[in-house]
Amino acid sequence: MSQWGSRKSRQVLAALLGIGWVIKRQRGTSHRILSREGWPDFVFAFHDGEEIGPKMLSRIAKWTGLEPEDL
Repeated sequence: MSQWGSRKSRQVLAALLGIGWVIKRQRGTSHRILSREGWPDFVFAFHDGEEIGPKMLSRIAKWTGLEPEDL
């Protein structure tokens, strides 16, 4: 059983910004390059209303340091 449930991408982006990520640049409506000191840049490529499932949330967490309690 995954510790991640589904979330809207706007909630995930808000959580990433809350743990120190910043939007370095944005291309169009979905592709955002996020930056955080000590981490490689991360491409967040989801539209705001899009649902992100548990498997993808787990992958995002691996690359960003996001924890379930951050959501």
